[in-house]
Amino acid sequence: MNIVIAPDSFKGSLSALGVGRALEKGIKRAIPESVTKIIPMADGGEGTMDCLIEATGGRFVGAQVQGPLGRPIESGFGLLGDGETCVIEMAMSSGLYLIGRHERNPLRTTTYGFGQLIRTALDEGCRNFILALGGSATNDGGAGMLQALGVELLDEAGQPLGYGGGELARLAAIRKDGLDPRLAESRFTVACDVDNPLVGPHGASAVFGPQKGATPEMVAELDRCLRRFADLTERETGVAIHDLPGAGAAGGLSGGIVAYLNGELESGVAIVGRTAGLEEAVRTADLVITGEGQVDFQTARGKTPWGVTRTAQAHGVPVIVVAGSVGTGIEALYEHGVTAVFSIVNRPMTLEEAMEKTEPLLEAAAEQLIRIVQLRA
Repeated sequence: MNIVIAPDSFKGSLSALGVGRALEKGIKRAIPESVTKIIPMADGGEGTMDCLIEATGGRFVGAQVQGPLGRPIESGFGLLGDGETCVIEMAMSSGLYLIGRHERNPLRTTTYGFGQLIRTALDEGCRNFILALGGSATNDGGAGMLQALGVELLDEAGQPLGYGGGELARLAAIRKDGLDPRLAESRFTVACDVDNPLVGPHGASAVFGPQKGATPEMVAELDRCLRRFADLTERETGVAIHDLPGAGAAGGLSGGIVAYLNGELESGVAIVGRTAGLEEAVRTADLVITGEGQVDFQTARGKTPWGVTRTAQAHGVPVIVVAGSVGTGIEALYEHGVTAVFSIVNRPMTLEEAMEKTEPLLEAAAEQLIRIVQLRA
């Protein structure tokens, strides 16, 4: 039996590669002669860089940048095996996990460090960029990124703005003449798995602002700031991002990338699958096993198991999903082609215990499900 193992990470427990290896051990117990191929996956959030480095034989490039509140932090990006493609996880420079809960304030947080990473990657010779936008602490429309890349954001007196989403309230003019010329030679693909516009009741501020520390009053202020930014951006670039689906990702960073870097929005899991060679592997497979830590109604909205299943379904290959926890609404996955969903938890246990024992639980679950598959073969 030819089995492709293409899981996401089980966050807090095992990387995607670690999950794949555990599943492979269980499969080999049941069918020692099986042919297996592990393809670590991600959906554009945490772990995307590691998956693509692993898949392409790339390496990590370290860099010191400004964090979301301007403090220097150690960060970096993945330089992929072709030597000119890089993957940047914005959370590594402007992520929520980099600041304390008491420091969360999207009026102040900035994407400047993300722009510094892009500039450093340009210095390394990169001209093809994969940008993963999950885990943002910011709501500045990518203003900080643009400042790091040479764009001038000016107030009524012609003075440069400071950093943070709140500064956009004073924005009077945008000058992009100083934009790094190497950007025009580059391609930017944005891993974007939300369809929220930049502004309005379903926009970046209203939907994602509260989890970044925004009060209702701050949400209203941030939305006004982003609308001002979008108005002046359209005047400067001719690109309207106010209502663009996906422009609200990462506090509007996605919209800024589209308008100023000619970015293209794409499903994160599709980007990872294409770069890692998922479709090529699936073509000759008898079975695909995928999974992630939590599977529920949200999984069918662009998460890794959904994306892997779409690829497998195109080639008529059955898919089994394994999960640490199975929530409500998984029926939607069956409608998208999933054959079955299994939880790895095999007896009553706490979340902490399940996370500590993820590896042996994955091995046991894989052995049992493959024995069932073998019985039906």
